[in-house]
Amino acid sequence: MTPATPVPTRPGSRLVDLFEYGLAAPICLTWELTYACNLSCTHCLSSSGRRDPRELTTAEAKAVIDELEAMQVFYVNIGGGEPTVRPDFWELLDYATAHRVGVKFSTNGVRITPEIARRVAGNDYVDVQVSLDGATAEVNDAVRGTGSYDTALRAMRHLADAGARNFKLSVVCTRYNIPQMDDFKALADRYGAQLRLTRLRPSGRGADVWDELHPLPGQQRQLYDWLVAHGDTVLTGDSFFHLSAYGQALPGLNLCGAGRVVCLIDPVGDVYACPFAIHDEFLAGNVREPGGFAGVWRDSALFRRLREPQQGGACRSCAFYDTCKGGCMAAKFFTGLPLDGPDPECVQGYGEQLLATRGRTVPKPSGDHSHRTVSRPRPVDVVLTRRADLNRPPVGACCEDPLAGPAEGTT
Repeated sequence: MTPATPVPTRPGSRLVDLFEYGLAAPICLTWELTYACNLSCTHCLSSSGRRDPRELTTAEAKAVIDELEAMQVFYVNIGGGEPTVRPDFWELLDYATAHRVGVKFSTNGVRITPEIARRVAGNDYVDVQVSLDGATAEVNDAVRGTGSYDTALRAMRHLADAGARNFKLSVVCTRYNIPQMDDFKALADRYGAQLRLTRLRPSGRGADVWDELHPLPGQQRQLYDWLVAHGDTVLTGDSFFHLSAYGQALPGLNLCGAGRVVCLIDPVGDVYACPFAIHDEFLAGNVREPGGFAGVWRDSALFRRLREPQQGGACRSCAFYDTCKGGCMAAKFFTGLPLDGPDPECVQGYGEQLLATRGRTVPKPSGDHSHRTVSRPRPVDVVLTRRADLNRPPVGACCEDPLAGPAEGTT
C-alpha cells in the first residue's frame, strides 16, 4: 500500500514513520451501519439507540463496498448501534466478503443464534467481536443494561459450539473492570475466544460518564503492566499507545492513525477522521458526494492537514513524546484540552494538571440518537422477546424503532 502523498525517503526510516503521512487507502476503517440498538450503554461512543431514517440504502452501502474493494482495503470494522438489527446486515456482509473485503463486526450478541453462529463460523473472511464490559454481571450490567451479560455469554457459547475460531471478547476498560483483567482472560479462554481491550474515550454518551468511569492513575499503571505481560495474546487495536510513556512501547503502531490509516463512515455516510471523534471539527466529507468515499479519503482538506508532519506542541519537549506521540486526539478534544497538548490520561500527570485549570467549554459530540425514554447516563434494561415479525416490511421512512425495517426504497 502506497502513501497518499509523495514522501521524502530517509535512510533508516521505519515503515510506521511513513504511516504518519497517510496511505492511499486506509488499512481498515470503522463503519457504523446503523444507530439502531436494543441497548443504551452509558459509555456508547456514538450515542446510539434510535435508527436514523437517512441511513445509507442497501445499494449505497454496496457501492461503498465496491470502492473499498477497488482501493484494496484489508478489512472493515462494522459496528453501530447494533449492526445485526439492520435487516440487510447479512446481505451486506456476504456482499463484502464476496468482493474480497474482510468483515469484523461488533455485537452485543442479541442476534447470535446457533444458526447465525454456524454461518459466522463457516466464513473465513468474517470475524465477530462480542462486547462485554464486566467479567461479572454486576459490573457489566451497570453500564450495558440488565441482562446484557447473560446475552453476551449466550452468544459466545453459540459461537464456541459452532466451532468459530478466534472470535473476540471485546472489553472497554473502565475503573470498575480493570481489576478483572485476569477474569476476562479466563472467560475468553473458556469459550476459545481472543481477548480484545479498548480504551474508554469521552465520546458520545461516554463524554457524560468519562469522569466517573475512566481508569484512575494507579489503574493505568496496573493495566500497562498487565498488557506488557500479556501483549502477545491480547489485542488492543492500538488503543493504549499513551501508556507507552511508562517506558516499554506496547505492541502496535503507537500513533494516532486518524485520517492517515483509519477513519469512520457513519450510518448516513459522513466520513470522520476517527471513530472516537464524531464532531463537525473532524468531519471530512460524505460518501454520497461526487467522488464517493475514495474522493473523501484522497482529497479531504482535513485529512491532508492530519497527514502533515506533526510538531508535538507542548509535548515535544517531553522525553516520552516519541513513544506516546502526545496521546489520543479525541480524548483531548472532548475533555476540552488543546490538540497539541498532553493526553488527559498522560501517565506523567501533565493531562491532570491541564484538566484542573482548563477554562474553555468542553465540546459536545455531534448527534444524539439515544432512546427518548432513557434518562442519561443511567443504563436501561435489555428487553429480549421473540417476535415473528422482526423482519417485517418497513413501516415508514420516519420509523426510528431500533428493530424496525429500513425505510422504503432501502433494499
